[in-house]
Amino acid sequence: MPEVGDYQGCSLPGWPILWLWNDFKRLRSRYAAVQLKRVLMAKISLIVNGNAVNANVDPRTLLVQFLRENLRLTGTHVGCDTSQCGACVVHLDGKAVKSCTTLAVMADGHEVRTIEGLAADGAPLHPMQEAFREHHGLQCGFCTPGMIMTAVDLVHRKGNDLSDHVIREELEGNLCRCTGYQNIVASIAAGAKAMAKSDLA
Repeated sequence: MPEVGDYQGCSLPGWPILWLWNDFKRLRSRYAAVQLKRVLMAKISLIVNGNAVNANVDPRTLLVQFLRENLRLTGTHVGCDTSQCGACVVHLDGKAVKSCTTLAVMADGHEVRTIEGLAADGAPLHPMQEAFREHHGLQCGFCTPGMIMTAVDLVHRKGNDLSDHVIREELEGNLCRCTGYQNIVASIAAGAKAMAKSDLA
């Protein structure tokens, strides 16, 4: 017959109390962790592609993670996580930024535009997108969203008449492993001229 204090084959005195106490401490730790996470979450409000967005995020969340994982805007790609390749470029208040090294909380109160926001679903493509299609400025397409967002920003800063030299210099933060860049440069030059005649520019 089990002794007093025997619990699941253990005859240590007071074992049930010890087991319950340890279980209580584990539950308390989990509860504390959940509460701490709630306290540390940051509330952000921003405009994404013309739509108001409100969310609670971990302050460490990168903008690219927020766009892809929270908003499901997967056109913004993650290539290097070190701000080298430019696949993650979006516009923050109209200026090109690399969203893999921009925190989501830094976009609080600001406007973000992704590749999905250049042209509405079912509407004609943005002139820069159309130029990349016409001049085959892509191959695998992984770098293309970042290239296009960088190109649109370039036109806004440098105008619609861009030389090959200027385009190549401005693309130094965007890497392509497929095309050799010649068709990308031609696409941007054509897209820049087309943007001068378009309302979508």
